[in-house]
Amino acid sequence: MPLSPPETQQLDAILPTEPLLLMGAGPVPISHAVSRANGVVINHLGETMDAVISNVKLMGRYAFQTVSDKIIGVSGPASAAMEMGITNILWPGRSVLALSMGTFSGRMAEMAEGVGADVTVLESSGIAPVRLEQVREALAKEHFDVVTLVQGETSCGVKMKCLPEVAQLAKEHGALLVVDAVCTLTTMPMQMDEWGVDIAIAGGQKGLSSIPGVSLIAFSDDAWQTIESRKARQPHWCLDAVRAQTFWGSQQYHYTAPVPGILALHEALRQICEETLPLRFERHRISSIALQAGIEAMGLRLFVPIKDRLNSVVAICTPKDTSSAQVRKIMSNRFNVEISGAFGLDIMRIGQMGEQCRSHNLFKVLYALGMSCRQKGVDLDVSLGMAELESNLVIDPEYLVD
Repeated sequence: MPLSPPETQQLDAILPTEPLLLMGAGPVPISHAVSRANGVVINHLGETMDAVISNVKLMGRYAFQTVSDKIIGVSGPASAAMEMGITNILWPGRSVLALSMGTFSGRMAEMAEGVGADVTVLESSGIAPVRLEQVREALAKEHFDVVTLVQGETSCGVKMKCLPEVAQLAKEHGALLVVDAVCTLTTMPMQMDEWGVDIAIAGGQKGLSSIPGVSLIAFSDDAWQTIESRKARQPHWCLDAVRAQTFWGSQQYHYTAPVPGILALHEALRQICEETLPLRFERHRISSIALQAGIEAMGLRLFVPIKDRLNSVVAICTPKDTSSAQVRKIMSNRFNVEISGAFGLDIMRIGQMGEQCRSHNLFKVLYALGMSCRQKGVDLDVSLGMAELESNLVIDPEYLVD
């Protein structure tokens, strides 16, 4: 007997009356231009799409700071782009040194194991990045074909400050370097060519301030040579970089591209280029430092010491006698502001990426955090925190507001 159609609900009945302000570790708010582009569908193989792809690659080179023409959009989250990078240069018999300081840096090691590579994980000690001396010692002891790392570990708010030096070491030892720059691309410097990064990965939903589900990856000439010369069978079809390049390099059919997401990514990259990277870096730096100052002045404690602290995602210690989930629930229900919990850590995380870094968003998230903590009995001086936030927004350029 055939099934009867279920009772249905319109999306408006499911969504909150007032949209939540997304101030967590991703996805992040998007601009009106990105939102409009995400509502458009065009032929994925037509001349218009050819022009869009050409622009995305051109603007992507600027974002990654590379002259490479191997810029590929990936139909999937940043983890799919990560998987494309890992599985195209690793196979049984190849070795990788995975620098791990949290969930996402550890994920690349898992992917490498999945394709049969020999994996050595180099763990950081405590709330800190892997140190340069650890990397130097590991590379001196053993040859590795690939080194992987995350520029900014969003799971705990730690920054890999010595990335340029690690890239140099990898190059000296004949290893390709793969960098997850999902939350950091365009929020802080990433000099792909100058530093010698071979594969850089970005997701649309974080630093680029586009929609989730379409990611961006860039390959150096050395990485591409490795991919083209591989003899081992490629385990993926959709994530085969050579096949993907037939669309992104020659505008020929690979599979039906996620057209609205690519159009949204186009507009996000266009706005980045119009703002310029130096101004965007400064906007993110000032925004995050001001927010951190407000959080501490209010009476909360930041999780990561300042020398290793990631500005793109700020990790906050959960106050005693409450829980991250309780505070975040009040923030969502009472103030329509959403921040993130963590993966097994007793912290709360506030994103400082793209459209999150606007002055009105800073004031709203700090007030919501402070008042929600107070509702759970935490003794905080919210007014002092707000005043400190304002005083640390020491400039008032047009890029701090809409």
